[in-house]
Amino acid sequence: MRAGRRQFLLAAGMLPLVRPLRAADERVVIVGGGWGGLAAASHLRRLAPEIDVVLVDRQSAFTSFALSNRWLVDHGNSSIEKHDYAALAARWGYRFVPASVDSIDRAQRTVNTSAGRLPYDWLVLAPGIRENYAAWQVNDPQVVAELRQHYSGAMLNAADLPTLKKRLAGFKGGDLLMTIPPAPYRCPPAPYERAMLIAWWLKTQKIPGKLVIIDPNPMMPAFKSILLERFKAQVTYLDHARVRQIDPARKTVSTDIDDIRFDEAMLSPPQEAAGLLWQAGLIRRDAGGNSTGWADQGGLDFRSVADQRVFIIGDAAGLVSPVFGHYPKTGHVANRMGAIVARQIAASATGKTHPALLPESVCHVVSSVEPLEYTRIEASYRQRGDGFLMQQVKQVREPNPAGEDSAWAEAMYRDFLRP
Repeated sequence: MRAGRRQFLLAAGMLPLVRPLRAADERVVIVGGGWGGLAAASHLRRLAPEIDVVLVDRQSAFTSFALSNRWLVDHGNSSIEKHDYAALAARWGYRFVPASVDSIDRAQRTVNTSAGRLPYDWLVLAPGIRENYAAWQVNDPQVVAELRQHYSGAMLNAADLPTLKKRLAGFKGGDLLMTIPPAPYRCPPAPYERAMLIAWWLKTQKIPGKLVIIDPNPMMPAFKSILLERFKAQVTYLDHARVRQIDPARKTVSTDIDDIRFDEAMLSPPQEAAGLLWQAGLIRRDAGGNSTGWADQGGLDFRSVADQRVFIIGDAAGLVSPVFGHYPKTGHVANRMGAIVARQIAASATGKTHPALLPESVCHVVSSVEPLEYTRIEASYRQRGDGFLMQQVKQVREPNPAGEDSAWAEAMYRDFLRP
């Protein structure tokens, strides 16, 4: 049965569910403790507390920074959220295993970790993304490590943000290069908000520098005039330009147009699903048989097309619609995916049904500093009568912001951090 047809029938309640077992006999293993994985764990505890829920992550603590761009240039009072995974697990009532995941054996239904083998009945994969430096002709792991250490754009891990802030504080002038990954990438408006805030910072601090932006995508309309007009003395914007190669020794990147030298850089190469999904054979291929770089999962239920016992959520998720492509790779979407998957697993294990949910996303971005103005970007989804998934994106100006962004972040964190 085609995936689209299966998703429609499932949403309509026309497919038989897996025969419920006793919930106490079932184990859900969740790989990845980000917004999606933590949401899946916390919602499962609320919906089916008798299920054995195990969260696996190689880090000891959850680190998130929902409003990080303004913090980088000391605008506002944002702060990093950091929570020990063991404490979160004790608070919500699931188990935490601090370990790296080496491989998944789907035939045996086991997750092979550095702490041993974990059998599962249901597997929720929320491993996030990886950065593809090979697209820039960088294949030496040591060179990749050096680039991440000295020039990371901090889009892979929130824990890298303090180092980026320190590098920006030490920038006294010259060319500050910023690369934006080709879409899709994590948090679509974030690079443009960051560019605007850094341009403002360069201007107000009277730093004799230029922000050089290499962008392979169309610029977000909300930032076009402010970057190209208000900060034209601080910004050089290279439209629809793609990085082809990088020479860290010469501090030079090669694009379709020219070679560009930099004094400091925030490098963000193309993104793709984390390596674990490649090992497990869960990456989607296009009609020509080529890898898309992202997972192959349903657009409504997030079940892997290859394995109905496996769910894939968060930034690693792949194509969901031939019209709009991917869901925005935001924390809000990942959180919603985790809740949706938890409802499905709980229903299969307990026989109790729960109201259906669809993904949604809300982003609050600073679109102007002086005068202060935010833009609220909302993405919502609905099914047509034939099961076709539709997307609506709405942008709302907030010319007199009154803490709506902080209130949104706090509400999101309460869902999976603060019961």
